[in-house]
Amino acid sequence: MKKKVLIIIAAVLVLLLLIPFPIQMKDGGSVKYKAVLYSVTDVHRFVSPKEGTVEFEDGLIIEILGMEVFNNINE
Repeated sequence: MKKKVLIIIAAVLVLLLLIPFPIQMKDGGSVKYKAVLYSVTDVHRFVSPKEGTVEFEDGLIIEILGMEVFNNINE
């Protein structure tokens, strides 16, 4: 019985660490999906390099345990 309780507690803890919550960024449409162990950012960022032009940066950033492991933002 004690082993079942420990397995259930461990499963709930793993689920809490892995379920992401979406966060809307105020930079033109980026969305950050953040969990305790990782975060994924779908970047759609407004940049204006020159006056009168409108451009966006698109890409994906993946971080695991706070370290960036993938970044393909087109600059």
